[in-house]
Amino acid sequence: MHAKLSVVALSVITAFALSACGQKEEPKPVAAPIAPAAPAAKPEIVVKLGHVAPMTGPQAHLGKDNENGALLAIDELNAQGLEIGGAKVKFELVAEDDQADPKQGSIVAQKLVDAKVNGVIGHLNSGTTIPASKLYADAGIPQVSGSATNPKYTQQGFATAFRVMANDVQQGKALGEFAAKQGVKSVAIVDDRTAYGQGLADEFKKAAEASGLKVVATEYTNDKATDFKAILTKIKSKKAELVFFGGMDAQGGPMAKQMKELGIKAKFLGGDGVCTPEFMKLGGPASEGQYCSLPGMPLEKLAKGPEFKDKFGKKFGAEIQLYSPYVYDAVMVVADSMKRANSVEPAKYLPEIGKTKYDGVTALIEFDQFGDLKGGAISVYQYKGGKLEYVETLGGGGPVDSAKAEVKEAVAEVKEAAQAVAGAATTAGANAVKAGAEAVKSAAEATKSAVEKK
Repeated sequence: MHAKLSVVALSVITAFALSACGQKEEPKPVAAPIAPAAPAAKPEIVVKLGHVAPMTGPQAHLGKDNENGALLAIDELNAQGLEIGGAKVKFELVAEDDQADPKQGSIVAQKLVDAKVNGVIGHLNSGTTIPASKLYADAGIPQVSGSATNPKYTQQGFATAFRVMANDVQQGKALGEFAAKQGVKSVAIVDDRTAYGQGLADEFKKAAEASGLKVVATEYTNDKATDFKAILTKIKSKKAELVFFGGMDAQGGPMAKQMKELGIKAKFLGGDGVCTPEFMKLGGPASEGQYCSLPGMPLEKLAKGPEFKDKFGKKFGAEIQLYSPYVYDAVMVVADSMKRANSVEPAKYLPEIGKTKYDGVTALIEFDQFGDLKGGAISVYQYKGGKLEYVETLGGGGPVDSAKAEVKEAVAEVKEAAQAVAGAATTAGANAVKAGAEAVKSAAEATKSAVEKK
């Protein structure tokens, strides 16, 4: 008992002593809460899209226009923060200059193949696109052109080749028929011997002759020439009422100007290659009243056209030259196919391109079995007062026009069926009324289907 008290007393004394010295038992530290692990950052992949056009030489202004269309699309895609295949995607444009030369076109195509680009937008010219397309096909790289119109490009049987505008068969036919509607009887044809110029001129000639026009002269130049007085003098002697030119604006403008200087009264008509502000600049007053064509409908008549024109002007401080809206759409078609395939690998997204149904700036884009745009329409323009004035749209009809036609036909069926119901109600009784009602229902469903599929 005495020992226990001593122990207790000792404990009290010790505690008192420690307190007096300012010492006290420290509490045990409390462990900090474990922060949740930060989610792992998603990987980022770079998607390289090759773009090829003449960036030097007489067509450099068109090449820059194409490149700007591609850049605008890529900027918008990157702003969307897309994820494909579980990774964030950043698009980059790998731009090359083929100088509108077929040999150089093949050289830069091989360069893009070696760089393992995910896809190719271009080339601008048919003459460079066609030989390059085999290199891309052999490498399995999808290629979508927004400007190469020679039919051969998509007729080679390459599964990788697509275009988002009407081809020269469609354009040449429309222009030949348009020429006949102008009341002329004789035409002279000049082409620059390129795949584009010669191809378009050949198709125009077929259509013109089929429409009853007489081809009184066929002359040739090249895509570097600037003096055409020798061939124009020959044409003048043939008294042609219209001169058709298959080629680009760098030759078309000076040709129209020299026609006026030689006193040639014939009208000038060309395809998309001369439907540019540059043609007016080079042709001067001689461009007034002349005609040209462009695939598709006028930009201002398309739902997304005015918005595209505004965005393009604000970003680049320049007006659209020619093909930039189509090149923009070409980039978007590739990106859309990648999203649907959930892959940026060429072999995986290539099959999706053929299934495309993309509402673009220039058209509702769908491809046929060759990779050509379905229902490609052609619009004719006339140069008036320093501007291109829309004249009419020929050929193709386009998806919207097709839808309108189908709806109109379906509505007619509804009206006929309704009349049948009214007649049946007064003649054949209940059974006929029932049959008529079923006809109305069927026609209405046809109307709905026509609208929805367009």
